[in-house]
Amino acid sequence: MNYTIANVIAQLFRIYNILIIIWCVLSWIPRGSGVIEDFRGAIGMLVEPWLNIFRRFIPPLGGIDFSPIVAIFALEAIERLLLAILL
Repeated sequence: MNYTIANVIAQLFRIYNILIIIWCVLSWIPRGSGVIEDFRGAIGMLVEPWLNIFRRFIPPLGGIDFSPIVAIFALEAIERLLLAILL
């Protein structure tokens, strides 16, 4: 039972990490209208609240936002902590 819950939690964290990466890639595409902009907005609604936590402490350096990298590392740490508690 614990392994099933741990697998579900690990998968959810992986999906969220992938969403952060997709959001970063989509941020390189010029803004426009259409499906890509709608997709970017939907992912942004899921990802940006988490990223905004780190943007308060990490300003962009040279126009590059490093908060997604720190956010992914923080998610990994939280995932490991949860899995250590469960297992």
